[in-house]
Amino acid sequence: MSAETPEFDQFDDEDGDQQLGATASGRKRLFSKELRCMMYGFGDDQNPYTESVDFLEDLVIEFITETTHRAMEVGRPGRVQVEDIIFLVRKDHRKYARVKDLLTMNEELKKARKAFDEVKYVE
Repeated sequence: MSAETPEFDQFDDEDGDQQLGATASGRKRLFSKELRCMMYGFGDDQNPYTESVDFLEDLVIEFITETTHRAMEVGRPGRVQVEDIIFLVRKDHRKYARVKDLLTMNEELKKARKAFDEVKYVE
């Protein structure tokens, strides 16, 4: 996948346009802030080189794109479902465990929000 591929142009975030830089191909940087924080958390400098962040973002977007395309081929054509992602990562134990953790956490948050809303309506 090349850097010229405009697959994510449709996901431009209007609220975050001022913090997003653009690449040479014109694609907006979607994850720069988060990647800088992650790089720092994993031992890089507090302000890593922009080229390093851009390169890492290219890798992340390529991974997301390839995974999404593979997921669309696995399940119902043209749709990505959670089960498709689980199926794709089932042999990679670290990714599988992380997906399961995130799904469990998501369910717990839903239950907590629902309980909070119910208490709010009772009062």
